[in-house]
Amino acid sequence: MKLDLLAFGVHPDDIELSCAGTLLVEKNKGKKIGIADLTRGELGTRGTAKTRVEEAASSAKILGVDARENLEMADAFFRNDEENQRKIIAVLRKYQPEIVLCNAIDDRHPDHGRAAKLVSDSCFLSGLRKIETFEGNKKQEIWKPKYVFNYIQDQYFTPSFVVDISDVIEKKLDAIKAFKTQFFTGSEDNNEPQTYISTPEFLESIINRSKMFGKMIGVKHAEGFVSKKMIGIRSFDALIQNFT
Repeated sequence: MKLDLLAFGVHPDDIELSCAGTLLVEKNKGKKIGIADLTRGELGTRGTAKTRVEEAASSAKILGVDARENLEMADAFFRNDEENQRKIIAVLRKYQPEIVLCNAIDDRHPDHGRAAKLVSDSCFLSGLRKIETFEGNKKQEIWKPKYVFNYIQDQYFTPSFVVDISDVIEKKLDAIKAFKTQFFTGSEDNNEPQTYISTPEFLESIINRSKMFGKMIGVKHAEGFVSKKMIGIRSFDALIQNFT
């Protein structure tokens, strides 16, 4: 199955927090979308690897993704090496996405920046004919995405562009709350320790960030992305009118 858009996240829930709105916008336009989680988030303070997988599946249903895979790399200890690059190359060649979204280029959590470089390097290598990968016994065709965009996470970066997600913000929040062991949902009944991301204030910060990006273009909510590659448009009709 070919995907139009494939989002990579080093931890299950990275996508939901950072670019789920954009996935929903594209899905509503009839595009095929997918998610690839690099790890199971097994070192997270709250929950377990098993609950994170279950929560990721619940979120996938809310988002309506066409595919979601977990590459089962080692949380915190994965490396940008040939073994992990080949795992990502195989996924890229399997789904042949036109656009790839991946973690922030640098962030509070050291896994995020490392994952961003791993995915970016793998996107380049996936286009090299002399690197062979197989799906079962079948040799995969080479594939290089047209664009790789980094979503913005905890640390602020000036976005290269923002995407209007005003119409899907509630569903994005539902997808985040599917990770009920990780985030504040208002119905906690466990004795898990409090963490940086489990407070009501953290969820508020996600909403406020989307409002801030939205204000930049005169809409209610938006998500921001950073691009190393110059972005071109065919017409000024592609631009959102900013009334502010």
